[in-house]
Parts: sequence; C-alpha cells; structure tokens
Amino acid sequence: MTGAEALARGVRQLREAGVPDAAADARRLLAHAMGVAPGRLTLVLPEVISPAMAESYDSILAQRITRRPVSHLLGTRLFWGREFVVTPDVLDPRPETEILVAAALEEPFGRVLDLGTGSGCILLSLLADRPEATGVGLDLSPAALEVARTNAARLGVADRVQLRPSDWFAAAEGRFDLIVSNPPYIALNEMPDLEPEVRDWEPRLALTDEADGLDAYRAILSGVGPYLASGGRLAVEHGPTQASAIAALGTAQGLGRPEIRRDFDGRDRVCLFRVP
Repeated sequence: MTGAEALARGVRQLREAGVPDAAADARRLLAHAMGVAPGRLTLVLPEVISPAMAESYDSILAQRITRRPVSHLLGTRLFWGREFVVTPDVLDPRPETEILVAAALEEPFGRVLDLGTGSGCILLSLLADRPEATGVGLDLSPAALEVARTNAARLGVADRVQLRPSDWFAAAEGRFDLIVSNPPYIALNEMPDLEPEVRDWEPRLALTDEADGLDAYRAILSGVGPYLASGGRLAVEHGPTQASAIAALGTAQGLGRPEIRRDFDGRDRVCLFRVP
C-alpha cells in the first residue's frame, strides 16, 4: 500500500465516523505514522509504506474515530509558533488563546504571573518572546505543572520561571507587572454542547466551574489587588458572551472598565484591565 492509498482510506474512515476536518487530520496522522514533517508528506505519498507504518496509522486512526484529540495522538500542539507538549492533563492550546498572548505583548513587562497555567502555553510564550522577563505559573493540578515544566525545558526558559501548586493566588508572592489567565469559563449547562474532543478528553477542572462559568473571574478580580504593581495589567480570556459580566465584576473591585480584544471571528475574547 502506498502512502496515497493509506491517506485516501484514512480520509474515508474519518469522514464516515463524522470527524470534522477529516482530510486535514488524516494527513497529520499519516505524516506522524510515516515519521515525516507534515509539509513533506506530499513528497512521500507515492512510496510504499512499511507494515509497521501501516499498523501505526491504523491504530491512531482508530483512536481519532473515538474523537480523541489529534494533539493527544501526536503528543504536541503548535501554539504561537512553538510546539508544546500536550497530555489529557491540560487544555489543548487553542488559536483563540493567542489573542491573550498578543494583548499581553503589546507593552513591556518584567514579571508575569499566570493563574491556572496548564501546559504553560501562555506564560512560556510570553517569556520566550521577552528574554528579560521572569514569570510564575500557578495551577491546582500537579500533573498539569509537570507538563508545564517539560515545556519550559523544551523552550529554554526553565531558569526564568517558577511553577507552583496553588489555588489561584494562594502561592503567589510579591507584585507583578502583568497577570494573565485563561480560567475555566464554560457554564455547567453548556458542557453537554461541547465537541466530544473537548467534553470527553480534556480535564473538566480546566473547563468548567460547575456553575455559571464566572466563579474563576470572581476569585481573580477580588484577589488581584495585592499582586498587581502600579501601572500593571490583568488580561483574562473568556467566552464570547461574558465580557459585560466580567467588566462589571472588575468595576466593582475598582479596576475600571476593561479594554476588549476580539478573536478572529470578531467575538469578545479578552478583557484587559489596567491599574492606574
């Protein structure tokens, strides 16, 4: 069987199973099974694939049909131009979260705190782009912190970051020029409507507060005062209908109205608060 024949079969199987973006997924999984970069796959498609490659491809296709995320099958996910290790213990980094990174990089900062750091994709991207900065990442999940440590080492920023177990600000110390967070914001009644890749495979703790989706923002906005430096910024990612509620929470805490950053579809995605 050639690579082209294997690819055609894979696309057909994924489509029949109702997997979105079947062609793109089949290509990425075949490239992984053949041990080539995705961009080189077309060059090797005419070649006959080995039995070991075919077996590997069949195995990961079968897992993708169960709607297991591609990032879990490959072990990595591209985010902000860099590859991050991803496991079922962390959220799969998403393009929307790059809006938060872009907003954070609009101005200089020396010390950054990431609340609920997960894979570390936000914090470590910021440190990689700002070689003079240092950071602290806090997360309630020890398993998530191990993933973040792996990514910090891979990106060469481990000497500039501290990763600690913490329930929001519990383990935070000192003040920060920048505080960022992509907290759980899915309301409990929205969970059944999520794609299976998210609902069934990603850590529930990182998805929902089991309530209205705003508990994390209440904790962050009520507790941020002692940790933001004068002139500091707080940037939080949120769902597309939550900006008004989060703005009201921030105003109640004396933070003033936030600036809103929109995602690629024009939806509200990030609230950016500033300390005078």
